Amino acid sequence: MKKLLIIRFSALGDIAMTVPVVHDLAMQYPDLDITILSREMARPLFEGMPSNVHIFGADLKGRHKGLIGLCRLWCDAHMSDFDYIADCHDVLRTHWLRAEARLRCKKVAKIDKGRRGKKALTRQNNKVFTQQATSFERYAKVLEKLGYPVKPNFVKLDYSSFCETQKAPSETWIGIAPFAKHEAKVYPMEKMEQVIKTMDERENTTLFLFGGGEEEKRQIAELCAKYPNVKAAQSQHGLAGELALMGQLDVMLSMDSANMHLASLVGTRVVSIWGGTHPYAGFLGWNQKPSDCIQLSVYGNKPCLRGDYACMNSIAPSQILEKLLQP
Repeated sequence: MKKLLIIRFSALGDIAMTVPVVHDLAMQYPDLDITILSREMARPLFEGMPSNVHIFGADLKGRHKGLIGLCRLWCDAHMSDFDYIADCHDVLRTHWLRAEARLRCKKVAKIDKGRRGKKALTRQNNKVFTQQATSFERYAKVLEKLGYPVKPNFVKLDYSSFCETQKAPSETWIGIAPFAKHEAKVYPMEKMEQVIKTMDERENTTLFLFGGGEEEKRQIAELCAKYPNVKAAQSQHGLAGELALMGQLDVMLSMDSANMHLASLVGTRVVSIWGGTHPYAGFLGWNQKPSDCIQLSVYGNKPCLRGDYACMNSIAPSQILEKLLQP
């Protein structure tokens, strides 16, 4: 049995975008032994995979930090045992791992991030609004280079065994993930609260707020105390439990963030708000509709050129409510 290692560290949303491709790869090549080299936090994303998929969680802030840590990682992950190395990240850390693999005559392929096209899309003047290849397509291209072309057949993952509550047929459950890592991706909280207030007043409707940081949890607690039909999306099963909850939602409202991709993996419709980024950059969630995207402009992750984040502030709560209430 041939052995393939797929490397993708980075943020949870980027890792989540490998899931459909890895799932299809595993289903279409059952005799291929596949290991995902990623962060430990991503383990729940791959535990429901076919039996020929495994995950190795790297400790990039501890045991596997720095050059000595990379040497340990090579040994700990038994990377010498793999026939193929698919670098779906292409950063300095993975460049070193690729070099080591080539020295041992392994077949190696890396991702093409499409930097030129994305730069044309995000530059200040003369933007070129052309749809870039999606991350899913870029990941699949890496596998194709190694001799494993993949047909996109993925539908969704099933986390129903982690459900802690069950939605009644008469209820409407809406998820809201109002946070993101970059300021240009975050819809102003005072405007988001107007959306929450309006939806809270609807009959048989429960809103679940998603957020993990301490400051995010504090803001969520304040909103839960203020609005009777708003709850914090917390689970004793961690990420798997949150995915189980997302799978029961009627719709998720999210920024261009990890929660958009997580909800997509369980087949939930996502209304997404795009501030400094744009769906054309290739980061829209799996099987999500461009018509469910709300955006005004695109700057990438650069500081706001105007200083007022008009790309977010100019979006009215009514625009978001209109999208949410569409069937």
